[in-house]
Amino acid sequence: MTYVVTESCIKCKYTDCVDVCPVDCFREGPNFLVIDPEECIDCTLCVAECPVEAIFAEDDVPTEQQHFTALNAELSKTWQSIIEKKDAPHDADDWAKVKDKLDMLER
Repeated sequence: MTYVVTESCIKCKYTDCVDVCPVDCFREGPNFLVIDPEECIDCTLCVAECPVEAIFAEDDVPTEQQHFTALNAELSKTWQSIIEKKDAPHDADDWAKVKDKLDMLER
């Protein structure tokens, strides 16, 4: 099993989760983070660190967001590794509770 970053991260991209990852499995896109399923060791540390509750165990991803499992796997192959916390976008708090943001995902 792996962990999956879901829709709540889009346009928020808080990186608190990156700081606690012992294997550097996060990858960074323009406005979203993903977890590389090949690198994730299922440690659960990132889940509690995410301020927008965007990270789920693969088996616990909400039904309407199941497609994020494949999306994480796909994007993790081309996006660069992120190993240190960065400042969130200036408007991250404004996007934290917004739903249906998939069309805003920048690849």
